[in-house]
Amino acid sequence: MRKWIRFSLYLIAASCIFSARAGSYEDFFKAVTQDDASTVGALLARGFDSNSLDEKGQTGLVLALRDDRDKVAEALASNPETHIDQPNSHGETPLMMAALHGRADWVRRLLERGAGVNRPGWTPLHYAATGPDSALVGLLLERGAKIDSRSPNGTTPLMMAARYGSEASALLLLDRGADPKLRNDRQLSAGDFARLAGRDKLALKLDAAAR
Repeated sequence: MRKWIRFSLYLIAASCIFSARAGSYEDFFKAVTQDDASTVGALLARGFDSNSLDEKGQTGLVLALRDDRDKVAEALASNPETHIDQPNSHGETPLMMAALHGRADWVRRLLERGAGVNRPGWTPLHYAATGPDSALVGLLLERGAKIDSRSPNGTTPLMMAARYGSEASALLLLDRGADPKLRNDRQLSAGDFARLAGRDKLALKLDAAAR
């Protein structure tokens, strides 16, 4: 009987702990979406793992940077337990997200925290080249970003800039030595990427550089 009572008490305690953790999980990601740094800070102080993934595989810091939740981003980036390069389920790091959205302040902040500039597959430079700020392309190159990094399908940062980013980013990459002759797995060059976006003048410049 005593063993049964102890076992029952254990199950009740375990159930309470699980419920508390589940509640903390929901509260954390709700606070991230609402830029509620106070709640996030309180949860972290109670031991909540700042590197947790939500049901869609997103980390709190990636979400905060994606959605301009700067107060929460500050709380998470300042937390020594936060893995500054923790990727989401798509392999996107906080630095990649900040670069994509042209957040120069956060790109510099994350670099100061030791965020990695190079990684297998898609890189922060790919994302910066896709974004609006050519200065971030230059900054990442200065920090050692590999200029002709290849994504899983062979796409380079120059290709991404040619189709999705600014023309200034494409020309900056070209000027810094990006190879316009490279082709991805579909045998598309940077010039082809520019043409797909209707950027015919840029395509001609890239084709000329590839000769």
